[in-house]
Amino acid sequence: MWFLPAALPLLPLLLLLGQAPPSRPQSLGTMKLRLVGPGSGPEEGRLEVLHQGQWGTVCDDDFALQEATVACRQLGFEGALTWAHSAKYGSGEGPIWLDNVHCVGTESSLDQCGSNGWGVSDCTHSEDVGVVCNPQRHRGSVSERVSNALGPQDRRLEEVRLKPILASAKRQSPVTEGAVEVKYEGHWRQVCDQGWTRNNSRVVCGMLGFPSEAPVDSHHYRKVWDSKMKDPNSRLKSLTKKNSFWIHRVNCLGTEPHMANCQVQVAPAQGKLRPACPGGMHAVVSCVAGPRFRPPKAKPGRKESRAEEMKVRLRSGAQVGEGRVEVLMNRQWGTVCDHGWNLISASVVCRQLGFGSAREALFGAQLGQALGPIHLSEVRCRGYERTLSDCPSLEGSQNGCQHDNDAAVRCNIPNMGFQDQVRLAGGRSPEEGVVEVQVEVNGVQRWGAVCSDHWGLSEAMVACRQLGLGFASHAIKDTWYWQGTPGAREVVMSGVHCSGTELALQQCQRHGPVHCSHGTGRFSAGVSCTDSAPDLVMNAQLVQETAYLEDRPLSLLYCAHEENCLSQSADRMDWPYGHRRLLRFSSQIHNLGRADFRPKMGRHGWIWHQCHRHYHSIEVFTHYDLLTLNGSKVAEGHKASFCLEDTNCPTGMWSPVCISSPGPPGVRTPLSCSTALGIWRLGLGNSQHSRQFKKTNFREFPSCPVVRTLYFHSWLQSLVGELRSYKLRCTAKKQIKMNFLPSLLPLHSQHIVYYCLVMKWCQTISMDCSPPASSVHRISQARILEWVAVSFSRGSSPARNQTHIFCIGRQILYHRAAWEAQCTVYHF
Repeated sequence: MWFLPAALPLLPLLLLLGQAPPSRPQSLGTMKLRLVGPGSGPEEGRLEVLHQGQWGTVCDDDFALQEATVACRQLGFEGALTWAHSAKYGSGEGPIWLDNVHCVGTESSLDQCGSNGWGVSDCTHSEDVGVVCNPQRHRGSVSERVSNALGPQDRRLEEVRLKPILASAKRQSPVTEGAVEVKYEGHWRQVCDQGWTRNNSRVVCGMLGFPSEAPVDSHHYRKVWDSKMKDPNSRLKSLTKKNSFWIHRVNCLGTEPHMANCQVQVAPAQGKLRPACPGGMHAVVSCVAGPRFRPPKAKPGRKESRAEEMKVRLRSGAQVGEGRVEVLMNRQWGTVCDHGWNLISASVVCRQLGFGSAREALFGAQLGQALGPIHLSEVRCRGYERTLSDCPSLEGSQNGCQHDNDAAVRCNIPNMGFQDQVRLAGGRSPEEGVVEVQVEVNGVQRWGAVCSDHWGLSEAMVACRQLGLGFASHAIKDTWYWQGTPGAREVVMSGVHCSGTELALQQCQRHGPVHCSHGTGRFSAGVSCTDSAPDLVMNAQLVQETAYLEDRPLSLLYCAHEENCLSQSADRMDWPYGHRRLLRFSSQIHNLGRADFRPKMGRHGWIWHQCHRHYHSIEVFTHYDLLTLNGSKVAEGHKASFCLEDTNCPTGMWSPVCISSPGPPGVRTPLSCSTALGIWRLGLGNSQHSRQFKKTNFREFPSCPVVRTLYFHSWLQSLVGELRSYKLRCTAKKQIKMNFLPSLLPLHSQHIVYYCLVMKWCQTISMDCSPPASSVHRISQARILEWVAVSFSRGSSPARNQTHIFCIGRQILYHRAAWEAQCTVYHF
């Protein structure tokens, strides 16, 4: 319980949050709502409120449509359809927190409505109120955000920081250990350590962007405190005399996303007190930084498995620590439905990823819609869980979730100080300009320009991320039209090479001594940033299902040759005689981002290809590398971009924009498709396209190949700054079911022979290749040449290996038998 020191009987009472019942009407401060009970969907149920860490109900006295509308709006729905009295959705348990709630109907949350106050009620649980909300959610504007309000007096905990005390802590970036200070009315105040717990530390660390807390050597800090208090000239002593302790006591559960959500005992708004922390000292907290924010040689705070790190990821976020939540289940990435999504569950995701607690839980696919399955819905974390898989949840398919319900999150991240080390100058807007960085030159911190040699979109992405401006739309090498900051035009950084995942340009590889071949001035690096970008994602499953090898006559490849889709070796062939070996597959690209994907080249710059009679709006849309499992590149290819014939809008999306192409009259080219959210979609059609790789001798492949998409055209504007890899595995890697081809000429009258065709580079095979309605006694492991035919019989005779069968085009030839059969090329 809260109490006042006995030595202060006549002093003004401290504000005790959440204790004395307020008089009616009373604003209730920050609250959280949920719907529970036997409703038919997530939009209806018994209304419950969270207070002091405990869920309670609302009495139906005076409750009407206005109050239901406010509650539904706060829950993320467009409004209320009706309300239900007399515990229609079952009687709740625990306290009845609210009674006689009065709303006008225009409030954005129940915080702004009046009531009897917390726990003041003459009701029983037979009067628990329920609501039925409009199932449509707000689009593009709904989220649950952290509130920093400390009660109805409109006091706000503006900011929290750790002030390092020990010399070792002062040298760290980010600061992970120090005295807790809170900002109130523009001034930093101290927090008393009386009753301080690890749960309090956990909440503070989460606010500062750290996933967990660490124990503190309080005895050592006490010695430091006592020694400074003995010094009459100590700043700490003078601060204590000035009663800098604004927060006297904190009691957190450890699950709160913000200290303001805990029970906090603060000083009164007016009046002076004697030192409010008698015998105590300032609270000291030690936090554990996530892997991405640790110094290079720092040891991890706890054992982390790679498997754990890969179970959750964020996609399509403009800033570090934000994005659409995706989870890995059954070896497939899928999303989380926003039904029941809140800050507590979002914080579990953030901490699992190495960030702090969540500052915002977003609903309604605000950070883009995904493809594939919706794995989870109604996620109900308590806040103590280490991973999202520890939280109770339902399958996403159980309650009608769609991808317009994809949940997202914005996490707290540590202050690394990187944003203070970069700036833009000379641009027409704050989002563009010459990149200027602060680096150490001869022991002195100096501002200067970045050499544009090798400056590309990877580096521009890092610069925009460091600036907090989102994505890079352009990497500019020639900035003569922008005037940099006077005194900062000298190049201080050159040879910058970023992978694209760094938090700052200072973390990228760069030259030691500056060397810029272009010198300074007009060739300084520049960027143009944007807060939204296309996010092009390949349907990897379609590639895997449709890929196959084909020996194609040159006579059928004239168009591919004209459009530069074949490797240079094709120029030296004897056209139209001979064959080219092609890896063919269908591709489907989806734009999951929050911005249109359009060719940067104006339509008058598009190239007409007479052979296929269409335009190329982009010279190269997609690059592919064919890699072995050890990462060696053995072949490469690309896809040029097509417009009209390859654009396909998925069901439920429409193409709002068609422009007149520069081609024949009447031809109109849809650039993309969009939903009501304005998310434009580009889907390349399902027709098969030939891929000619520069290395054609596929017989040398040692193992199942991997197709990796290096980049889509304008990769860094369309892929939101990340390199996408797609593994195309041979289906014979573990256990496979093959297609069967009965021989046209039986080898023995008592046997029926089937052939399983397997690609040459699959070295290890465990096959389940049973013919229908037959009992196979033994399966042979054939030594694999180029193609393998494995025979099976229904009798007791051993299976026979035919190791000299090979495939040319669409014919199987057996070197000893006088027969041939059609060859079914097996997909891998």
